[in-house]
Amino acid sequence: MKHNKSTQCVHVGTIYDEKTRGTITPIYTSSAFDYLNVEYHAYPRYFNTPNQKVVSEKIAALENGEEGMIFSSGMAAITTVFFSLLKKDDHAVFQSDLYGGTHHAIANEMERYGISYDFVDSLETEDFISVIKDNTKLLYIETPSNPLMKLIDIEAIAKAAKAKGVITVIDNTFASPINQNPIDLGIDIVVHSGTKYLGGHSDLCCGAVVSSTEIMKQVWGSAIHFGGSLNAQICSLLERSLKTLALRVNQQNANAQAIASFLTKHEKVDAVYYPGLTSHPQYELAKKQMHGFGGMLSFEVQGDPDAFVQKLQLIPSAMSLGGVESTITSPKQTSHSKVSPEGRAKAGIKDNLLRLSVGIEDANDLIADLDQALNSQ
Repeated sequence: MKHNKSTQCVHVGTIYDEKTRGTITPIYTSSAFDYLNVEYHAYPRYFNTPNQKVVSEKIAALENGEEGMIFSSGMAAITTVFFSLLKKDDHAVFQSDLYGGTHHAIANEMERYGISYDFVDSLETEDFISVIKDNTKLLYIETPSNPLMKLIDIEAIAKAAKAKGVITVIDNTFASPINQNPIDLGIDIVVHSGTKYLGGHSDLCCGAVVSSTEIMKQVWGSAIHFGGSLNAQICSLLERSLKTLALRVNQQNANAQAIASFLTKHEKVDAVYYPGLTSHPQYELAKKQMHGFGGMLSFEVQGDPDAFVQKLQLIPSAMSLGGVESTITSPKQTSHSKVSPEGRAKAGIKDNLLRLSVGIEDANDLIADLDQALNSQ
């Protein structure tokens, strides 16, 4: 029987210890396992120790995929996918409006390995398909995007790419498996920076990949060489965090909706980017492909953005996102600092843009903090 997300978060993959009969998975700290008369050879760098497998199974179930793998960071997950599927003389297509770290990795690593690529500025399916070549092997998107919450029609682009024989990959970090399941819409591979919503408490660094068994064999083949695995203790903490993923994300969705609505009416705010607003140009698409609109939003503040952030009393400035505590950041100074000013301008990322990761606090308290800081501008 397939259960709903909240139940999957709690139960999928759990190992019940026969000796103690405890209700949670034990932590298996060993890095040396017996090789005689065993089903498989367990080793942390092989991504197949008990604690690694528990979390991988849980995330695969949440994304409705066949298999998953847990990595030491989101970038370890993303780059392992790239270099397990792409080789010399291959071509790849990327959405230009990507997380800055991903964009920087593509621009600095692909050509070194003889892989050509194109960035697509548009959000339209036909513009992605138009740059596909005979040697194109991979098409990579991120929706909602970081930091402007732009959306791409997942189902349309997956269908069009599949017709061309191109593997599709999506960064589903901002939505999380609670709000969006791209595999159901035809995407081949889902990646996550698990440091964000999957971990959810701003104290873990991890990544995830989910796909079919066939594709995951290729990813695993490269992953064991690159060595981006997690130890048992971090896997256990991640498993614990995932048990509350649905609860956390649903509260963050509700809080973000309330805050976005407040900000759209404030005279000191020039623009608000949130897919749950009816004013968002892709609101109908968001309703079609998302189960919830997420806990991430961004807005352009009048005056000095740093001065505004320093006047916040409850919401701290921080570079990451997806935690139970709300945080705010300047993309210019953090996630997109490696992108040139011209590149940021082309992507629509203004210097006064701030990205807000909404936590699980009381929404009225968060609104009051934003209001007092805006009014002091």
